[in-house]
Amino acid sequence: MTRRHCLLALLVAVLWGLNFVAIDLGLHPADGAEVPPLLFVALRFALVVLPWIFFIRKPDISWTAIIGVGLFMSAGQFGLLYLAISLGMPAGLASLVLQAQVLLTVLLAAVFLGDRPRPLQLAGLVLGALGLLVVAFGRSAVAPLLPLVVVLAAALSWAVGNVIARRARAASGLGLVVWSGAVVPLPLLGLSLVVDGPAAVGDALLHLQPVTIASALYTAALASLVGYGIWNHLLAVYEPASVVPFTLLVPVVGMGAAWLVLAEVPSAIEVLGAVVLLAGVATALARPRRVRHHRDTPMNPGPAPRLQAVVRDADRQTQGAS
Repeated sequence: MTRRHCLLALLVAVLWGLNFVAIDLGLHPADGAEVPPLLFVALRFALVVLPWIFFIRKPDISWTAIIGVGLFMSAGQFGLLYLAISLGMPAGLASLVLQAQVLLTVLLAAVFLGDRPRPLQLAGLVLGALGLLVVAFGRSAVAPLLPLVVVLAAALSWAVGNVIARRARAASGLGLVVWSGAVVPLPLLGLSLVVDGPAAVGDALLHLQPVTIASALYTAALASLVGYGIWNHLLAVYEPASVVPFTLLVPVVGMGAAWLVLAEVPSAIEVLGAVVLLAGVATALARPRRVRHHRDTPMNPGPAPRLQAVVRDADRQTQGAS
């Protein structure tokens, strides 16, 4: 990846890390008037889609791909993530467990796209997974099983969406975010009406708190439009094994922000896990050094070597004809 694209990937990691704190604050306002999670996701993607869909052209990919990305990367991932946080999953731990999508994406891409990770990438992903396990072990005492399983399901949904986005190779990452986001609001609003009931949905809409509105704006504008716009563009340019390791930085940002804002203080073992995560990212992003033999493989062969090759070919053809 180029330096510019690496910096953009780092920006996405920061935006997504802060996203978990924003979600927690929006779902659990200080006055106790909690917002139904599926309704909150529907509100988020209504802001992602409107009014931008009237100004941004549809990506030049199939409707099947657009719907697939919307269902898995947007509706599935965030519907399950918001549900898990509403069930009591700590925001910092959620930012960690969701990064299981890194390993799942590489696995699914290898199976369905034929993108085989290089040995260094594979080693980095294994090291990153070890870091995730270390941090998860440090937080296991405060995380009930059900929210943990729900976040893992969200990670799988994200991984499927990554593979669909990679196969589609949309030229406009922002266009894919907006148009695929149109799949989300109505189905999740309908699910919220069924699960939470019309009374709860109506009451939540009538009593939206400023922190909930600010959360929805942050998650829609920065986490979705900016973050996923960049993310989908990078997936269209590079193989997933080169892009997804950057998301291993998300839990570092997320847990740090949760520490500062939500008083989720990480333990020593969690800090150790974060260090291992960073080491995994560095390893996964490292590229093997290429040894060049100047006599055998000149970097910029000039016209003379090419002319000599033509002469040699001509001599061979003459000898064969004789």
